[in-house]
Amino acid sequence: MKKHWRGCLFSIFSIILALSVTGCTPSATSSTTSATSSSSSSANNVHAVVQKSPHWSYEGDEGPEHWGELEKDFVACGNGQEQSPINIEHSHLEASHTQQPLQVHYSTTKVSILNNGHTVQVNAASPSNDIVVDGTKFTLKQFHFHHPSEHQIDGKNAEMELHFVHQSDTGSTAVLGVLIQSGKENKAFNRIWSKLPKDISQEAVLDEDVNLAALLPKDLHSVRYNGSLTTPPCTEHVNWTVLEQPIEMSADQIKQFAAIFPDNHRPVQQLGTRELKADK
Repeated sequence: MKKHWRGCLFSIFSIILALSVTGCTPSATSSTTSATSSSSSSANNVHAVVQKSPHWSYEGDEGPEHWGELEKDFVACGNGQEQSPINIEHSHLEASHTQQPLQVHYSTTKVSILNNGHTVQVNAASPSNDIVVDGTKFTLKQFHFHHPSEHQIDGKNAEMELHFVHQSDTGSTAVLGVLIQSGKENKAFNRIWSKLPKDISQEAVLDEDVNLAALLPKDLHSVRYNGSLTTPPCTEHVNWTVLEQPIEMSADQIKQFAAIFPDNHRPVQQLGTRELKADK
């Protein structure tokens, strides 16, 4: 009888011990899944959510200097260590002997154009548009515009900046930045500019396809660094590629966008200990 009770007590103690160990050990699978899901959501939703009463803006109490205080999910905007945009100083550039040339595979595709309250966002219908950065393929999700530019070159902003937002199969984000300076009319943008939506939540679908490759400069030499999304939640671990050669738009084209968004840029952030790698 005593042996029987001893056996029962030992079994109960073993069960309690097992439950205690399980409850105090984090699930690696759950943690990994959550992190990937968060990264994926950030890339897909950057600028994508239409908000009639935005939780953030580019001025006042909800401006960039306050983003980190507005929502608990925005804390990286205030205390992140690898934030974007940055000032690209040529004196800080390091020539990379291992960096592979950027590969861009953009095609002609149908697009829809959305005013989401923060920018004009263009969504490509075809999933066949991608870039390859150092051997990793990133599929284009959308592209949008900032006025003036967010990145600076040697302390100076360009008139505008174009961001192509991509995502890899594993959920990593890569953004291709193209500076826009005032000059000749850029006919490659005429179809998009003819349908620029002026009102928030207004969306237009173009009847004719747009050649995305024609939106880029001929020279694809670039500067690369590790950064973040330039809008809340300012998610980090974003692979940034900024083309060295800008494209041109006419003063009228720039004015047309500025009439909708007079200022939708985030000021430059500290580079810190990050490296700026340039093509050789």
